[in-house]
Amino acid sequence: MTTANPGGPADRRPSGADVSGHGTRRRSTETKSALKTTEFFVYIACVIAVLIASMLVGTGDGHRDYFRADQAWMYIVILTFGYMLSRGLAKSGSRDHYDD
Repeated sequence: MTTANPGGPADRRPSGADVSGHGTRRRSTETKSALKTTEFFVYIACVIAVLIASMLVGTGDGHRDYFRADQAWMYIVILTFGYMLSRGLAKSGSRDHYDD
């Protein structure tokens, strides 16, 4: 039984890491920049909305404060976690090609 080496001999096989410093050229980035995505702007708008809502909803006429600052910051942490998760999912599967 013979075994065929589809890549050719080991000394002629192209390698991904060139010792001479001329490595393979990347033709795409992992994803586009976070500042170019709409999810970044939606995240910023939601954080601002939570902070404004927390500031406007306050104590008045004998009622207690229903939307305290600690609760607002908890919502901001949840929004941040969701944004980071969505960016991680976006980076895991898409490519943005370089323009030459």
